[in-house]
Amino acid sequence: MSLRQWPNRGPVADTLEFMSFTTAARIDLAAIRHNVGLLRERASGAALMAVVKADGYGHGMVPAAHAALAGGASWLGVATLAEAMTLRRAGIEAPVMCWLYAPGEPFEEVIAAGVDLSAHSVAQVEEITRAAVRAGRPARLHLKADSGLSRSGASPADWPALVDAGLRAQAEGQAAVVGLWSHMACADEPGHPANASQLRVFGEAVRIAEKAGLRPEVRHLANSAATLTLPEARYDLVRPGIAVYGLDPIPSPGPVGGPGWDLGLRPAMTLTGRLALAKRVGAGEGVSYGHRYTTSAETTLGLVPLGYADGIPRQGTNLLEVWVAGRRRRIAGTVCMDQFVIDVGDDVIKAGDEVVLFGPGDRGEPTAQEWAEMLGTISYEIVTRIGARIPRTYDGVDA
Repeated sequence: MSLRQWPNRGPVADTLEFMSFTTAARIDLAAIRHNVGLLRERASGAALMAVVKADGYGHGMVPAAHAALAGGASWLGVATLAEAMTLRRAGIEAPVMCWLYAPGEPFEEVIAAGVDLSAHSVAQVEEITRAAVRAGRPARLHLKADSGLSRSGASPADWPALVDAGLRAQAEGQAAVVGLWSHMACADEPGHPANASQLRVFGEAVRIAEKAGLRPEVRHLANSAATLTLPEARYDLVRPGIAVYGLDPIPSPGPVGGPGWDLGLRPAMTLTGRLALAKRVGAGEGVSYGHRYTTSAETTLGLVPLGYADGIPRQGTNLLEVWVAGRRRRIAGTVCMDQFVIDVGDDVIKAGDEVVLFGPGDRGEPTAQEWAEMLGTISYEIVTRIGARIPRTYDGVDA
């Protein structure tokens, strides 16, 4: 396995040829295509931007992007300029939008590559348009309003000035304002009062911009959760992220509930390994660092060669479950950097047996959502933290 074959895996990729491929994050690209198709149906005519930032939420950005486009996405969304250029260098020509950068970054290259850029301030519009002049190509801008998340975006007080800056850049031929957008804070909590407030603020921002003369191609606000639950947030384009990968953006729905919901989203990642060792130990034996687990009787322990360096949460000590030999088994003792232990009692296991850490749940194995709930976090964190030394393998490539 060469580095060239893993262009988005980073410098660890050139060591993969020396690895035993008994550990893998298996990615079902057909599931991604399926999920995008379902989300398009729910979007009720709005176009769909599949968000593939953070290496496709840990699934592999370029393969995930191809699968999302095949499933009906017409745009791709990323956070960083480097992510945008990775897509372009992979030969992906679909519209790509990028939204997170600091002053002084290399805007020229991404403008020349036809990447759309977000702008949240007059200063940012000016910096991007200067880069557009050097690139010899107008920048494609999406002006961002802060509708209540209090991260990036122009506040209502600053919005008219940002609109004016966009109009000036258009008049001077340095940019085209192709989008107006914002992002929601509480869409994963249906009925939260912030949702209605943000809809009002963004609606007013759109009204001000259009009254001033802007005619954007797309207005967009909805993330995964809003795509599913807030029809009024869909506008011209929706931007699902986690739902593209089959994970529920509203894991504990309220009275609108049931989704994950009845929509039929399918988790795309299955994380597997193989037992490195199985051995019998006596009663009263301390297991792993700190002896946070002690055997209660003679028992069989299995060693799984994955740890927190691979993204297995150390907080999962004595808590998380995995699937081995037809049953769920709880992690026994401290999760180490490269390994953890399970206690299977008198069940028969042997080195080489498959371990399914999480997957779609078809065989009874835990899901990423279950891990997240056990740890008091979200499924996004579970899949995005799976480390670079775990190879990604792909099913459904040619489907």
